[in-house]
Amino acid sequence: MKMEKKIYPYYGAASLMDYVDEYIFDGKYLLLGEDGTVVDDAGYPILQYVWGKFWVNNHAHILTGKLGFNVESLMLLFRKTPVKSIVTGAVQPKISQANLKSIPVVIPPEEELAAFNDNIDALFALIRNNEEQNKELSKLRDTLLPKLLSGEIDVSDIRL
Repeated sequence: MKMEKKIYPYYGAASLMDYVDEYIFDGKYLLLGEDGTVVDDAGYPILQYVWGKFWVNNHAHILTGKLGFNVESLMLLFRKTPVKSIVTGAVQPKISQANLKSIPVVIPPEEELAAFNDNIDALFALIRNNEEQNKELSKLRDTLLPKLLSGEIDVSDIRL
């Protein structure tokens, strides 16, 4: 199959790997490294907060919230949850689904978790918006900079 559009992000265990022409997810998700690079130097999980249309390879757990947790509160929970003790594999580190499910989690009262989610929703909306703006600005830079350097666009008459 020949890739033609390559517009959808393709994520691996720890990072954006490439772009592809199809997607399998559409929405907000938390990706947690399953094998390979699964924890940082302090023993916390490698996490990716992703949204929109994308593809994920089989080296990441794809998580969404439940029991009152939304994706964002789940991400904040995992950022402060050491997982080094559940990593297996001598050569290739791995966090299995069974071991991931074995992590004890304190679930706050429903109304408190709902209030927390309400408080962080606006912050994460800003994060997503800023990230989207950064992508657009990067595209603009990548389009204009070669034209400026080659002289295709003349800015000599512009006064600052």
